[in-house]
Amino acid sequence: MTVLRRIGLFLLPLLTSLLLVLVVWEVFLRAFPEVGPRVGKSPADIWRYLVTAPGAAAARRAIFDDLLVTLRDAAIGFGIGMGAALVIAAVFVSFATVEQTFMPVAMLLRSVPLVALAPIIVLVFGRGLGGVTVMAAIVVLFPALVMIMTGLRSAPRQALEVVAAYGGSRWTGLRMVAVPAALPSVFAAARISVPGALIGALIGEWLGSGTGLGASLIRAIPTFQYSKLWASIVIVTVVSVALYALVGVLENLVLARFGPDAGRGRSRGLGT
Repeated sequence: MTVLRRIGLFLLPLLTSLLLVLVVWEVFLRAFPEVGPRVGKSPADIWRYLVTAPGAAAARRAIFDDLLVTLRDAAIGFGIGMGAALVIAAVFVSFATVEQTFMPVAMLLRSVPLVALAPIIVLVFGRGLGGVTVMAAIVVLFPALVMIMTGLRSAPRQALEVVAAYGGSRWTGLRMVAVPAALPSVFAAARISVPGALIGALIGEWLGSGTGLGASLIRAIPTFQYSKLWASIVIVTVVSVALYALVGVLENLVLARFGPDAGRGRSRGLGT
């Protein structure tokens, strides 16, 4: 299967899902007319608010200014969370005693709702960028850690034994065998973590910093800015799907070149 075909097969369900969301959105508003046009905004209403209305340019500018702050917070949190997950997963897989000691603690922390941890995070890291990025990183860290550990443990045992037989260290086997075998899991964790980082940043902005799209969403409710509320939700959803798709495209390109099946794919091509 060619890379372009793999990318197309990956993107097609996403586009279909977006169209389905539009249909469900419209059907929901028609099925529950008691919501009313003042609160329930249709896709056409949001299009007018963002594109054709006289104040559309100002509305877009206000939302995108807040979105840039949220994307910055989410990007830093995503980088910290994924980096920590990679390092911790490598240590846990290499040293069983470390995993047995600290993995229960990690799972215990994962079971605590982020909203409950927010006051402590704000107290320790402040209400600014630090507190928001820590919340985003927490959302990313734990699911990514489990998935990356599973990928590292899927490394072929025979290949690890060959590295050890030639005098390679535990870290050499990890770098040469386990990491390439774990690439699909790493990218799967990254795809899941991108929307998670956005959610964590939105929660952090809502509960902590008071800036960005998370705070703007909360402020829009008591001020009856329902068009802005719906438009902000639509934009952050589209951005989340676009980032998910971007990571998926990058995944297909990288795995076609460096993934565990890349060598077999080239061998089949030479054989034909």
